[in-house]
Amino acid sequence: MSKTIKPLNNEELRIQAPSLFQDQPYHEVSDKYHFIPTIDIVEQLRNEFGWYPVAVCQSDVKSLDKDGFQQHYVRFQNFSDLINPSDNVVELLLFNSHDRSKSFTISAGIYRYICSNGLVIADSVFDSYKIKHLGDRENDVANAVSRITQVKPKLLSKISKFENIILNQDEKEAFLQSAIPLRFKDHLELDNPNDLLAPLRAEDMKNDIYTTLNVLQENFLSSKITGYNKDTGRRFTSKEITSISKDIEINKGLWDIAERIASIKDSSYESIAA
Repeated sequence: MSKTIKPLNNEELRIQAPSLFQDQPYHEVSDKYHFIPTIDIVEQLRNEFGWYPVAVCQSDVKSLDKDGFQQHYVRFQNFSDLINPSDNVVELLLFNSHDRSKSFTISAGIYRYICSNGLVIADSVFDSYKIKHLGDRENDVANAVSRITQVKPKLLSKISKFENIILNQDEKEAFLQSAIPLRFKDHLELDNPNDLLAPLRAEDMKNDIYTTLNVLQENFLSSKITGYNKDTGRRFTSKEITSISKDIEINKGLWDIAERIASIKDSSYESIAA
């Protein structure tokens, strides 16, 4: 049975990501910049549309004067999914910054309860709905929510197909080799790249595309992998990914590869975007 997720209240959001509550833009932005307080959208999504914040994150800053203005994102689950959770839940993902480093974006993702995995869907499947800090914000948010609501059953159907397409060991390793550049640059040689295919829990001892995708994602983001720099000969151990942008890049890349594999393995498979 899926575990219960408790929505975050505003006090919890403020503790974890104070930038959500910023009430002015960074001082270097243009006068034409239309400031959107993230917490206003959070409350609109919660109160008007029944999407509740369940996780939040903000980027680290290199310059202290940008603290409170940096990139951040909030994950939301719909009220119906919170009271009746399933193994995979479609989430709404909200990204923003107050220093123009990230435009206001609402997209869709998948939360996989088995590993507390927030998986961002590739733009080729669901185009992120970008709010340009200009225009009719109320209408923009309503349209984004409507689009995610419409695509929700299609995403869950896609996952079901992924779960029914089985990969042999050679195909899993080909998936891995295609994905390695998402995490490691060409000059880095891994000692045991197949370690990235090793499941972290018994429930993931499966060979379908979806499980393989999630195993790779979890290992890419968090596992310590050793290797050496082919240019310098120096050894390295990979660190956990904490960058929001890199996390998104890896997630989208893995999803794109899974899409291509599904299209090859199953001639009836079609992208949602088609």
